[in-house]
Amino acid sequence: MSNHSETVSVSRVINVPGSRAWALVTDLPRMGEWSPENQGGQWVKASGPSVGTILKGSNKNGRRKWPTKVRVTEFEPERRFAFDLVVGGRAWCTWGYEVEDRGASCEVRHFWVDKRKGLDRRLGQIISGVADRAEYNRKNMEITLANLAKSAEA
Repeated sequence: MSNHSETVSVSRVINVPGSRAWALVTDLPRMGEWSPENQGGQWVKASGPSVGTILKGSNKNGRRKWPTKVRVTEFEPERRFAFDLVVGGRAWCTWGYEVEDRGASCEVRHFWVDKRKGLDRRLGQIISGVADRAEYNRKNMEITLANLAKSAEA
């Protein structure tokens, strides 16, 4: 097991103005509508995202379910949004979105940076049932962006 960080990134052009896509990618309580794994959640002591806000949520893979806690680390309105998945007080990974407005359309980039060390990777595999987290996330991120596009363009 390696201890290097790994990054996965997928992009998609969505036929809506960037502000519309931004409103969706930053609405983490609704993410369960688009993501195959994330089930959404609720902001803790906040009504929406800003740097430092916490969202408690849940994830699911088949019959496996587990709670999640994320902390917003970047919030650059209508451009970049990122948050850390926090486990045991440590950031296991960073998730995020970048939105490039193109007028009538925009490009949305969805990214994930794995920050886990060997033991955390093994624990993550036991909890989620996912051995190859990078490839699993790549597929799910593509599905998430496709579902976001469908919702945004409706």
